[in-house]
Amino acid sequence: MLATRPRGQAIMKWNPNPEPDPDPLSPDPNPLPSPKPPIPNPPPYPNPPVRPPIPQLVGWTHRRGTASHALLLCLAVLMVLAVLIATPVAAGPVSVRFSEGVTHGFLLVRSLAGDIVGHGEITQMVSEGDLLESQLVFRFKDGSLHDEKVAFSQQRVFTLITYRLVQRGPSFPEQLDVSIDRGSAQYMVRSQRGTQGKEDVQSGQFDLPKDVYNGMLIMVSKNLPKGADETVSVLAFTPAPQVVPVQLHAIEEQSIQLGDRSGKATQFVFTPQLGMIQEWLGTITGKLPAEFHYDCWIMVDGIPSFVQYEGPLQLLGPILRIELVSPRLHAKADEKNVSLK
Repeated sequence: MLATRPRGQAIMKWNPNPEPDPDPLSPDPNPLPSPKPPIPNPPPYPNPPVRPPIPQLVGWTHRRGTASHALLLCLAVLMVLAVLIATPVAAGPVSVRFSEGVTHGFLLVRSLAGDIVGHGEITQMVSEGDLLESQLVFRFKDGSLHDEKVAFSQQRVFTLITYRLVQRGPSFPEQLDVSIDRGSAQYMVRSQRGTQGKEDVQSGQFDLPKDVYNGMLIMVSKNLPKGADETVSVLAFTPAPQVVPVQLHAIEEQSIQLGDRSGKATQFVFTPQLGMIQEWLGTITGKLPAEFHYDCWIMVDGIPSFVQYEGPLQLLGPILRIELVSPRLHAKADEKNVSLK
């Protein structure tokens, strides 16, 4: 049988006198040319490459025309707003510059028209170690009650440990009873719309950030360096707790009267940072007031001292003016007769 060669295969011929292999140490008879030295300062590429457009996007926009550009613009705006909402505001615990101690003070609650609508009392005492307990109570002429208790520590920085707030009566659009504990992370919220609404109860776990200062904004403002601003956090119960950054902004000094002499007090504005969407939706739906800020005046020279607060005690509540009041003795009958002469 004859062997056949596959089509396309080269025919190998035998050479009886093959040439010897070249000496590996001998110079190459056909050396490669040496590479050219690099150009020291090459000119810019005359025709830089152009990135090709994404076919799907370009084709889609070309087909859709003006409507597609408008839609892309709306998507871009929504993405920017989402970033504004999601970006947290830098906040941190406030350092202790003036330690708190035993306190017992009296307050007067007025409407913006100047009418007395209630009286207040604040007490503060050391509980154990460096733990302090502070209680602020307002009793209104219409029978409403504001009772706020906060326990905090002051080791280098102020730290809220427990918080309890009770607000009930016609002065408050929402009846509230809230509490939260840093140690157990437990919170409880009892809320009721108006005095005749259905009560809603919620509870659960919530880890308190280190810079939460419910019931302590005036206290931490007194510990800021003169003229300094700070951003801290408070909890908003909606009814579940939500962290809301609040900017403490010192804006200007105002003259105050101290008996027969005058002094200076710094005005602070407390501005919650709710994000553009939440603030806009709240204003539209009536869940937030149009002007959402609170004012406080503090004497900051030397040892700081509270002067006056102006703002609501509840989000949709009336704007109130709260100021210090000093106890006075009632004049005796003979003293009254002397004063009339």
